[in-house]
Amino acid sequence: MPPKKSSDENTLTGRVKRYAQVGSAIGGFAARVAGERVLGRKADPAKNAEGLKLALGGLKGPLMKVAQILSTIPEALPPEYAQELSQLQANAPHMGWPFVNRRMTAELGADWKERFTSFSREAARAASLGQVHKAVSLDGRALACKLQYPDMDSIVEADLRQLKMVFAAYRRMDPSIDPSDIHAEITARLKEELDYENEACNLALYRHMLAKEPSVHVPEVLDDLSTKRLLTMTWVEGEPIKDVAARADQTTRDAIAVNMFRAWYLPFYKFGVIHGDPHLGNYTVREDTTINLMDFGAIRVFAPSFVKGVIDLFIALQKGDRALAVSAYETWGFTGLSNEMIDTLNIWAAFVYAPLMEDRPRLIEETNAADAGRDTVAKVHKELRRLGGVKPPREFVLMDRAAIGLGSVFMHLRAEVNWHRLFHDTIAGFDVNVLAKAQSTALKKAGLTHS
Repeated sequence: MPPKKSSDENTLTGRVKRYAQVGSAIGGFAARVAGERVLGRKADPAKNAEGLKLALGGLKGPLMKVAQILSTIPEALPPEYAQELSQLQANAPHMGWPFVNRRMTAELGADWKERFTSFSREAARAASLGQVHKAVSLDGRALACKLQYPDMDSIVEADLRQLKMVFAAYRRMDPSIDPSDIHAEITARLKEELDYENEACNLALYRHMLAKEPSVHVPEVLDDLSTKRLLTMTWVEGEPIKDVAARADQTTRDAIAVNMFRAWYLPFYKFGVIHGDPHLGNYTVREDTTINLMDFGAIRVFAPSFVKGVIDLFIALQKGDRALAVSAYETWGFTGLSNEMIDTLNIWAAFVYAPLMEDRPRLIEETNAADAGRDTVAKVHKELRRLGGVKPPREFVLMDRAAIGLGSVFMHLRAEVNWHRLFHDTIAGFDVNVLAKAQSTALKKAGLTHS
């Protein structure tokens, strides 16, 4: 007889259960949008966006995570949708001890408790895909044990199909953005997040890339206590950034902001890799203002030419070099760009790059405040609709998420930093061939391939 399938595998039963949970909510939203089109009624984007938020608001798991990702990508959704979805909060309930015991037994064996000096029965943290328990190793080290929730393969598969329905509904209503590549990117990255063996490799990658960077700390994985659905790593002690920012002076807040910048952008400009989830729960601050970087499921490896395009676009905007800007967009995968489309893309690029243009200490929000961002996105979206639409490259999903997420952190810190010099110090000596070699070496050492 064939072996019995694990309850955690991607099964038809698991998918059907998830469809039943979310199908009526998402299906009702899609039917309403389709009805407007069939009956010739004028669509109300704000009302439909609120309806989508209400449909998703009672759900947990991947679909909530996807909604939050989409709310941070200007090219992914109309501004009305992004504003509503940004209000969603993923506060997944903790799974109880029976689940924890079953999961640990399945992953490490019936004697799993003997492999720890202690193991907390209560979760220290819960998220959309799993929860973390604090433990102590046999040699006395504090550990974080990340356990994946049950049946997540089936749930992710079902939620991604529901997401395609949402995309199709709003695409019929608003053709200015073609989200097909965005869906493909989210699918690839979310499935990677389910593989904790892959995340262990990501941790090894970051430990290699940041080995000489004293301002950032990355946990160490314990391979003998880790599996595809259990990731055991050293516990890194720190304080939530909101708590530190509330009481810290300007010098301390600025130092934290600089360390956050280096944590995200040294790997990008030196190795072509970015941590795509700058969620407040994914880092803490030590007493010396250095950063603990955590949760390495959402990691993106970029082609060296893409990184060069990011730098080229900065230079193009700084010098008014239109040809170089076009080259950067084409390097990223934009095709068939008219002069008006280039002008429209430059509006968004000028907004994103604005803090890097001035050689002086300044607040991010001097030009990148939330209201200004919404106004800029609305203007760009209106022009894209008029020009017939655009298909954003899939690489933009985590790139935009990281940039916008970090910008919100810098605003929260009220950091006054010379972003211009920080950027130039980071890209100093940039050579696309050197990056390619460094990236290849780092990926091989971590046991990863570029996908």
